[in-house]
Amino acid sequence: MDRDLFDFLDNLDTTDTIFDINRSRRPKIYRKRPNYFNDFDEIDFFRRYRLSKSTVIYLLEKIEHILEFPDNRNNSIPPINQLLIALRYYATGNHLLAVADMGGTSLATSSRIVKRVSQAIVSLRREFIIFPDTNRDQDRVKIDFYDIARFPNVLGCIDCTHVKIQSPGGDDAELFRNRKGYMSINVQTIASAKLLVQDVVARWPGSTHDSAIYQNSYIYRKFERGEYGDSHLLGDSGYPLKPHLLTPYLNPTTSGERKYNEAHIRTRNVVERQYGVLKRRFPVLAVGIRLALNNAINVIIACCILHNICILRNEQQPVNNDDVPNLEELIARGQINNMAFSDRPSLSYGFRRNQITQYFDNL
Repeated sequence: MDRDLFDFLDNLDTTDTIFDINRSRRPKIYRKRPNYFNDFDEIDFFRRYRLSKSTVIYLLEKIEHILEFPDNRNNSIPPINQLLIALRYYATGNHLLAVADMGGTSLATSSRIVKRVSQAIVSLRREFIIFPDTNRDQDRVKIDFYDIARFPNVLGCIDCTHVKIQSPGGDDAELFRNRKGYMSINVQTIASAKLLVQDVVARWPGSTHDSAIYQNSYIYRKFERGEYGDSHLLGDSGYPLKPHLLTPYLNPTTSGERKYNEAHIRTRNVVERQYGVLKRRFPVLAVGIRLALNNAINVIIACCILHNICILRNEQQPVNNDDVPNLEELIARGQINNMAFSDRPSLSYGFRRNQITQYFDNL
């Protein structure tokens, strides 16, 4: 070996800056925090954050008191910056490091901000995710559904979609592996005719069957107690037939059954459209959530609340997302239907579907 190389190694000072990257402590770095709210125009802002500036201000006014720090110690991050960091994560599903670089914060700070903002948005759940309980609200929802395909007394359309997550670890981790082979949370929603999320259940592992989620939900118990009268939900064949939950005929034979199925499919399509709009608006639900389980659940519910706010404020739907080139494929993979149940009703459950079939037979 060259003598000069030996001399270099002998004289090498291991305290040089070449080894500083392995030290656990380093000087605190204050990154420049850009003001994207003012820097971007309306079009560029909407493309990057999926909400208009006016809707961001509307949302900020509702949660600012939760996000604001009591003082400016340690160069605290303003609520508007915190909200934009979380929205950017929802809008891309990128690694938090990429979100941190855009927001001018550290990785750890961005992680805490996404958690903090998600919890703040979830606190608005009772205000924006509402199942119609009053007679006036129920009549309005029924009319909206009837206008689609003349299906009577529909209060909502129910289904489940899978949101990919990282393995939660622990002894029960495999419960989250769905039948497609990846880890997920099986999220149940009830959609209105206007694509609003009227109810959301986002706590069940991916291996849980859709019908099991529904039969352990609060809405199911309210329907079983007869609180909604002769109103009903529409579900696919993955659900058991109930007086309050109508499913399609698997093998329709009469004209009435075929008309019933056609109206059922056209009406129930709103929940499929809801998932498409929801995941296009917030691609983190299609790409996957790389957070701890509790934080992932909050992100899902937060996105549902923001989805409803967008509809109520007449926000336009995002056309595409250059950050997620295979978004449509990811959305399709996230919707996993299970057709395990037969459509044969028991004597106690089939009467209402038969009555509605006769109604369609006379149309």
